[in-house]
Amino acid sequence: MSEQVSVPRSQYADLSRDQLAALVRDLLLIGQLIDRSGMAWCISAFGREEMAQVAIEEWGCASPIYTRRMQRALGFEGDDVPTIFKGLQLDIGAPHQFLDFRFKILDAWSGEFWLDHCGALADVQPMGEDYVRSMCHDIEDPTFDATAVATNRRAQIRPLHRPPYDEPRGGAVCHWTIIIDESHPEAQDLPGLAAIGASVAASVELAPIDPADDGRPDYGGPVLSDFPAEAFSHSALVRIADELCVQMQLLNLSFGQAVRARADDDGQLTTILRQQLIGIAGVAAGRLRATLGLGADEAAALEVLRLLPMLGPTAYVDARVEGDALVVRRSPAHDDGGWLALLGPGWTAALDAAVHAVDPRFSVEVTGTDGEWRVVVVVGEERKVADEVAVTRFSTGVTWQFEPRHALPLTVVGR
Repeated sequence: MSEQVSVPRSQYADLSRDQLAALVRDLLLIGQLIDRSGMAWCISAFGREEMAQVAIEEWGCASPIYTRRMQRALGFEGDDVPTIFKGLQLDIGAPHQFLDFRFKILDAWSGEFWLDHCGALADVQPMGEDYVRSMCHDIEDPTFDATAVATNRRAQIRPLHRPPYDEPRGGAVCHWTIIIDESHPEAQDLPGLAAIGASVAASVELAPIDPADDGRPDYGGPVLSDFPAEAFSHSALVRIADELCVQMQLLNLSFGQAVRARADDDGQLTTILRQQLIGIAGVAAGRLRATLGLGADEAAALEVLRLLPMLGPTAYVDARVEGDALVVRRSPAHDDGGWLALLGPGWTAALDAAVHAVDPRFSVEVTGTDGEWRVVVVVGEERKVADEVAVTRFSTGVTWQFEPRHALPLTVVGR
């Protein structure tokens, strides 16, 4: 008889079902904003073309891993187009409504999708056509195929139209076909995928979904037009939230791997990784506080830190509120050298940015060692927003508001 593995209680387990449904949408959006935080510094360090290559390697070496994890968690493993569409709805690369994916299923092996709104395009357009082309052509082509690799290596995703346009046009922002055919050559893994697949994050075990819990325990059945988070059980939503934290951890590890390959030295690498972490921590903290209706005192600031996806999931990062402090202990995440390796008594800027989102007078005091440290929120003079957070706030996703929608089953259209 195999030994039962004990999985730590999720940091999201105490949230209500309604809070979790809202949290899932926010975590998807926060995951997308990681790039708004990181890529500005890659442009500054390496230029636009190398930034695009960083993005390709970042997403291409993470998304096949986390897509398979989500398929297993929610019971929709398969090799067809509907499986790919379900995966996209639970991918931090496609946050609900901000990147408003719409789907058409022609049959099990072919379909179309388009975006009625693309927040990423809205962010990039002011930077000029070269940046639009880098995102919508250079980055999307290989990363869409890399995402499909998780389901079927013979899937090809190809554009019908996409920006930049020769002239203004209405309708969908971009429109793509997806076809799975045995005659297609198999898509190949990017060289860095194996290293990310060997990380602790890639195989971290999370608590299983309780099938007896009230609500949907899985995503079996037809693809729905919009992911119905409110219909899922409390247990399922906790698992989804934890998996989204794993997606972000994997994406960050992949980002670090791509930057490391281009950095002049360890100093430049550390600088870029810290800049990215400060920006996303500050923005994530602000969105979580607003979405979950948290307060504005020191206890609320500790709660925000506890719920940060950069310090989750609990099975990967041991971070708990104990009394008036957040205590972080030796965790599996230490072995991966990702976000957690940057934090601690020697460097507090990202934690400062997070509590600043609760009250601009707040900062942190961190004591202990690299393996175990204690965070206390302190009140001082009002501070300005960190430059790295200000850069990330350039994205329209930072203030994005979700609208209620009804999820409808998508039927096969036929050719």
